[in-house]
Amino acid sequence: MLARRVGAELAKSGFATLTGGGPGIMEAANRGAHEASGASYGLNIVLPHEQSANPYVDRSIEFHYFFTRKVCLVKYSCAFIIMPGGLGTLDELFEAATLIQCGKIGPFPVVLMGKKFWAGMQKWGQYMMREGVFGKDEIGFGRVTDSPKEAVELIVRSLPPAVRKRLKANL
Repeated sequence: MLARRVGAELAKSGFATLTGGGPGIMEAANRGAHEASGASYGLNIVLPHEQSANPYVDRSIEFHYFFTRKVCLVKYSCAFIIMPGGLGTLDELFEAATLIQCGKIGPFPVVLMGKKFWAGMQKWGQYMMREGVFGKDEIGFGRVTDSPKEAVELIVRSLPPAVRKRLKANL
């Protein structure tokens, strides 16, 4: 699975994997990091149908509110890799994009994994630019790929040289 390969690539380069800590794609990313001997963390939201973190997180923090979880996701990240997902995923994607656009965080990469899945979003973004809603310079931090290795390379290249030197794989 793509998310599992992403988690493994992050771990191989010396990054921690930080997800929502739940099942499915989040679990796959945490599992990939765990299996590659990397750090794997979960920021679990307390929901009626999903109460515990997946078994591949080294440490989990529970949140009652989505907004507080998003604050921690942003605070402890140097990039975002967004897997195909639903409304929660879109909420987190647009939160990060807005904060980067407004200069509140970053700038750092937002990598959307799955070219086919995100094709409609790309088309919509291009339409919004033509309509003048935002300029390319305001959303130029976003990339779309199918390659976990390329995603991690994009992140590594965005880091200051001093930080790059501290990673396992100096790309």
